[in-house]
Amino acid sequence: MTTTRTPARTGAAHRLAALAEDALGGPLPVRLRTWDGSETGPADAPVVVVRSRRALRRLLWQPGELGLAQAYITGELEVEGDLAQGLHAMWAGVRERGLHAPRLSPTDWTRAVAEAVRLGAVGPRPPAPATQARLRGGLHSKARDRAAISHHYDLSNDFYRLLLDETMAYSCGYWTNEEPEADPAKAQRAKLELICRKLGLVPGARLLDIGCGWGSLTLYAAEQHKTQVTAVTLARQQAAYVREQVRVRGLEHRVEVVCQDYRDITGSAYDAVATIEMGEHVGDDEYPAFAASLHRLVRPQGRVLVQQMSRGASAPGGGAFIEAYIAPDMHMRPMGETVGLLEAAGLEVRSVESLREHYVRTVNAWHRTLEERWADFVRLVGEETARVWRLYLVGGALAFEERRMGVDQFLAVRPGATGGSGLNGAEAAAWYQQLEEQ
Repeated sequence: MTTTRTPARTGAAHRLAALAEDALGGPLPVRLRTWDGSETGPADAPVVVVRSRRALRRLLWQPGELGLAQAYITGELEVEGDLAQGLHAMWAGVRERGLHAPRLSPTDWTRAVAEAVRLGAVGPRPPAPATQARLRGGLHSKARDRAAISHHYDLSNDFYRLLLDETMAYSCGYWTNEEPEADPAKAQRAKLELICRKLGLVPGARLLDIGCGWGSLTLYAAEQHKTQVTAVTLARQQAAYVREQVRVRGLEHRVEVVCQDYRDITGSAYDAVATIEMGEHVGDDEYPAFAASLHRLVRPQGRVLVQQMSRGASAPGGGAFIEAYIAPDMHMRPMGETVGLLEAAGLEVRSVESLREHYVRTVNAWHRTLEERWADFVRLVGEETARVWRLYLVGGALAFEERRMGVDQFLAVRPGATGGSGLNGAEAAAWYQQLEEQ
């Protein structure tokens, strides 16, 4: 690897690089270019452009992931070329150089502030970008949860129509052995069929779809399996979209759409309950009650399917950027902890299937659409929001690829009065064989 050096190391890029290398414990894995035209770092590394002193001011006030994200979202910081390739190369460089998370002693901070003064970067705290969530009220109160869901899912139905395929499924797809090169829409339908088979849906069965999104599972189950579906969402625009699709497809006799909090769902005795990538929004302290609701809402010997993202025990939540701009207040936990919570609620977990590799393909497909139709997205939601989504999708795909995040399907059964699952040996064997053939 070649490195280009400037004899006089007095430019802003050189000063910043020296500070960063001390904090990271080794040479930068990027080439750095700053507003004054100075440049330093490996010639063949991704180029990070600091366009404005304001980017530094953000990092002084908000060190770490959130400050960097804010600078990128506002365009004060840029990665030249393809962002996904750039981030892949940066992570590889971090591992190769054995770098660690920034560690700044009081002396380091004093030096950093002194350099910021010399560079003219000291000043009032820059306002947060307009796209950052601003929630009020108690954590996971009903009002705050509604605002958090609205921040992400009520962006506009037109935006999600542009981003997603015709199924409007905003969750991990599933590529079967029979069609490993299937397009994203086929992968989504394969996922929906997998869920319906795991739930054992038959004509007339009652399905509760909690967090129904734009109705992909609801509509598929009603049309393909003749199921009676109650679809629940907190997002008003989602509810409006699903109701319109129900009307257009003539499914009024099979589908009811309810816009409400899961805590307000009444009744019980559903034959099956599904919640697809909604459990991340429930919250850590609230999850035991959520799992108890799943148990209460399904009939004895009925089935529950939870599809949910996971994260290591050392890094719960979604991360500073995700929680500020995409999914406020979200919480992810290790897969095993979710199994324990479902079992503690009285459900018997029958299978767990990881879909992590499938999510890499799913998110990459969404990202390709975003880049291919970039001008359309900018016209629809503005450049700042488009940059939020670029960073979100690129970072998400990388996190799944590197196993820092996962996504899993948990299939559980509510035991009957005698503790039975409702599956005798022959039925269970046939059922599992059917799933394996997928």
